[in-house]
Amino acid sequence: MTQTNIARVGIVAKRGLLAAGDHLERLGDWLQRRHIEPVFDTDTASLAGRTSEASYTRDDLPSHVDLVIVLGGDGTLLSMATRTAHSGRDVPILGVNFGSLGFLTETRIDELYDVLESAVNGTAEIDERAMLAADAYRAREHFDARIVLNDVVFTKAALSRIIELSVSVGSGLVTKVKADGLIIATATGSTAYNLAAGGPIVHPRADAIVMTPIAPHTLTNRPIIVPGSEIIEIRPQVQGTLDEIFVTYDGQSGYPLQQGDIVRVRRSERTLKLVKAPRSYFELLREKLKWGERGGRE
Repeated sequence: MTQTNIARVGIVAKRGLLAAGDHLERLGDWLQRRHIEPVFDTDTASLAGRTSEASYTRDDLPSHVDLVIVLGGDGTLLSMATRTAHSGRDVPILGVNFGSLGFLTETRIDELYDVLESAVNGTAEIDERAMLAADAYRAREHFDARIVLNDVVFTKAALSRIIELSVSVGSGLVTKVKADGLIIATATGSTAYNLAAGGPIVHPRADAIVMTPIAPHTLTNRPIIVPGSEIIEIRPQVQGTLDEIFVTYDGQSGYPLQQGDIVRVRRSERTLKLVKAPRSYFELLREKLKWGERGGRE
């Protein structure tokens, strides 16, 4: 899958990433030499010293460009993935890693211009990733809607005891989870919080949703993978203020839930298009997660 006809490129850097300043200036010049307009979000324009040029907020940027370049870490990319999905446009994202891990921002800074060249000339490989849509209801009224790339997570407050969640898939009750929390992740999100909580690695092309309890009270309550076509319904069992339950979206934002609330999670109609770096998914696993490496010496 390729992307062509790129006339405007949005550029977003992690807030306060001073190390990106010189790279932003060179990136803007590189695009202009190819008669492509660089468009910075407002915060990034300050880092690049381009405050005199037109810019947009991060919420508005995806509606005005044909490609978004993210310089930073996975958190910055996740926030732009959500904004891009809500814009209703299929704008690819090229993630450039400035962090220590950067599993989603897989392009290294020394690879940026080769990957970008392939993106603007239409030869880049575009990886299409499934996203999750979450709808929350209170007193039967719909009060919140989100789209996420990685996960929807239910957790306890700092002083809470073990929380209880009623989990249904389709029209049937699956289980009542008693744990520190529950992660509902996409295949892409399987290498994030899900992996740290003991969940499985799922290839991003797999049509699947992963449910992983966090520190479950019962050892038989294990992670489960369900088809991507299923709708997962979560009902928190809140007994009092000490049992406060929070829902968070891609680790970016969230809120407390009340007794009787319902959160329904399903595969979103929107997908995210990622410009691929010149390496396979399994190479990324080995490079970023040291996947498959032996511990110790023979």
